[in-house]
Amino acid sequence: MRTLKPMAAVIIFLAAAAGLFATGQQEKIPTKVVLYTSVDKKDAKKILDAFTADTGITASFVYLSSGPALTRITAEKNNPQIDAWMGAPRENHIIARDKDLTIPYKSGPWKKLDAKFKDPDGYWRSFYMNPVAFCVNTAALKKAGAPMPASWDDLLNPVYKGLIQAPTPQSFGMTAYNILASLVTMRGEDKAFEYMAKLNKNIQTYTSSGTAPSKAVAAGRCAVGIQFTPAFFRFIDQGYPLKVIFPREGVGFEAPAVSIIKGAKNLEAAKILADWLVSEKGQDVLSEKKTHFYPVNPEAKLGSGMPPFSSLKLISYNPEWAGKNKNRLVTRWVNEVLPAK
Repeated sequence: MRTLKPMAAVIIFLAAAAGLFATGQQEKIPTKVVLYTSVDKKDAKKILDAFTADTGITASFVYLSSGPALTRITAEKNNPQIDAWMGAPRENHIIARDKDLTIPYKSGPWKKLDAKFKDPDGYWRSFYMNPVAFCVNTAALKKAGAPMPASWDDLLNPVYKGLIQAPTPQSFGMTAYNILASLVTMRGEDKAFEYMAKLNKNIQTYTSSGTAPSKAVAAGRCAVGIQFTPAFFRFIDQGYPLKVIFPREGVGFEAPAVSIIKGAKNLEAAKILADWLVSEKGQDVLSEKKTHFYPVNPEAKLGSGMPPFSSLKLISYNPEWAGKNKNRLVTRWVNEVLPAK
């Protein structure tokens, strides 16, 4: 039998050791994930604390609203400081994808999602949705002698003059633009702008914050507020005399997403987070922790008092179209809707 020369034996040993080391690195259990979250701090902490408790992976996050988060991720492209971006509407994640800031990731949980809640190539997946609705302060409405509205067209009744608050599309938030884009999808562009110009006559004020109408309607400063539903359900839980109404013509919705950052240092942990957020266990957290978000996994639990997902008539606009046409549509809104008398 041939014997190895000493130098050859050393080389083989080192190569084997390197292979074992590499294998060990691959099998290393993820311990942390770093992210920017555009979900409000309180709800983000609820979700991520539950993630850590379930997986043992520590989640460190910085809250940034959608615009600033995208700006920072873009600036850090050559030296990523995070592993994932959690929250912000789909439109923002599409921009991140197109800027080559994120990577595709398809998995079992991703495959279970409806097409409107995921990128076809796996670059992002929505992990909750919030529909638009009217919220009525029943005491304020009774005091004004106005009927309970059931549709978008009902809000054109002169009896609602000065009783309605809604966010302005001029702000950086997505709530008002979601309403605008949904109306355009539902009615056609010209008819939608005709409708909004008529509705303008009944608007008390347009708020810069997407959640300000809920605070005003809860306090009785207006009788009807229009925005996404979580804050409405939260005030109802606190005992305010409010009623949530989904107009019969249909409503738009937001579907905040999660993306994995290109060059993520904790890639495996980011993948585990993305999967967990849309898993049944992760989705149940939305109701258990009272975020008042609608789950996108049909097998998940629904929060108390929230109508079943299947009962909502949703207006699903194309997020790619919405992103490309935002500046044009908002400019038209400023020129045609605000001056309407």
